[in-house]
Amino acid sequence: MTIDKKPIGFYTATALVIANMVGTGVFTSLGYQVFDTKTVFALLMLWIVGGVIAFCGAVSYSELGAAMPRSGGEYHYLSKIFHPAVGFLSGWISAIVGFGAPIAAAAMALGGYTHKVFPDLNEVYVGAVVVVLITLIHSFDTHHGAKFQRIFTGIKVLLIIVFIACGFMASDHQSISILPAEGSWKEIFSGAFAVSLIYVSYAYSGWNASAYVAGEINNPQRNLPRSILQGTFLVMILYVLLNFVFLYTTQIPEIIGQKEVGFFSANHIFGATGGNIMSLVISLLLISTISSMVLAGPRVTQMIGEDLPAIKFLATTNKKKVPYVAIIIQSAIALLLIFTSKFETVVTYLGFTLSLFTTLTVIGLFVLRVKEPNLERPYKTWGYPFTPIIFIALNIWVMYFLIHNKPEIAMYGFGTIFAGLIVYYIGQFISTRTSK
Repeated sequence: MTIDKKPIGFYTATALVIANMVGTGVFTSLGYQVFDTKTVFALLMLWIVGGVIAFCGAVSYSELGAAMPRSGGEYHYLSKIFHPAVGFLSGWISAIVGFGAPIAAAAMALGGYTHKVFPDLNEVYVGAVVVVLITLIHSFDTHHGAKFQRIFTGIKVLLIIVFIACGFMASDHQSISILPAEGSWKEIFSGAFAVSLIYVSYAYSGWNASAYVAGEINNPQRNLPRSILQGTFLVMILYVLLNFVFLYTTQIPEIIGQKEVGFFSANHIFGATGGNIMSLVISLLLISTISSMVLAGPRVTQMIGEDLPAIKFLATTNKKKVPYVAIIIQSAIALLLIFTSKFETVVTYLGFTLSLFTTLTVIGLFVLRVKEPNLERPYKTWGYPFTPIIFIALNIWVMYFLIHNKPEIAMYGFGTIFAGLIVYYIGQFISTRTSK
């Protein structure tokens, strides 16, 4: 008897987590954070606190993923724990916001970095062309897509490490201190710090990426939690060091409101020519980010199509069992956002809406332990109940301040959820009528 080996192993799953996390956010967020947060200590604490949130979420998701190893992520968890309507809403958000929006944001950033080097190139069209090409790669064979993912993620991590090392050795640098300065603690407990965490949350989003393809991972009970935990921890270290290098090599006034922070830092580290080269390198790194989301996201849409007969076309696969219809739809959403939205609006809308459902999912961890105490749990949340409580509390704190400071973004998020609820019940009505 032959064993059907699944296409995604531990290293690919870990690469998927790292690639989903490392990308647009870390190379663009700092320019928006320095509007209201000025001290180096507070700015670095943003990334440490963001890492703690991601880690606490990661250990919580690891238990859920190991106990319920089916592709779909929050869609699958929330459907089983609460109600299919709640699961559908999370899948709706994943399809539109969770993957379509960050693909768009990554493509916008890629286009922006490329435009810095080649001003004659239209950054919008550059980003759109990359999305189309990567969509084609992932629409035919998961094995080829997985290999593409491993290669680009390895290159990405290596180049970030080189960038950090060169930054520490740069002769053109600022005199900064990582110790608390006057006003640092006040900044940390301010509403502006909480709102800035939305950008950081966006940068860290992806720590749960391998949960979306659990059904295609070899030995998911073991490899799923390992990929999430190890990927998250590595990324947290890289983020703190990379943002230190940005602050070490550039003056804060220079990067205020700029999304191409890496370009300005690279100019100081390598000079104008080297800076242009590094800007192109960062563009290449963002290809891995787009690729990882094109690979993971459609699996959620596929699960929705399998569960709801009214939209079963979403689950259509080719001979290689690749959900090409879901991939095409997701990329179409990303292209629409690329041509119609601003970068900062996409990022804040994305961070807020995703935080709602990741928080609800971690709350579901407590509910599941009460509802099904005898469920087999190959992995149990480290630090339970404190780690999931920290995740929930910090996310609620961030969302409260964002609703207060940016109510229009919150309204976009709630509006998207309400639209999803309408689609769900229309689908249920059609399914009921069809079955009669």
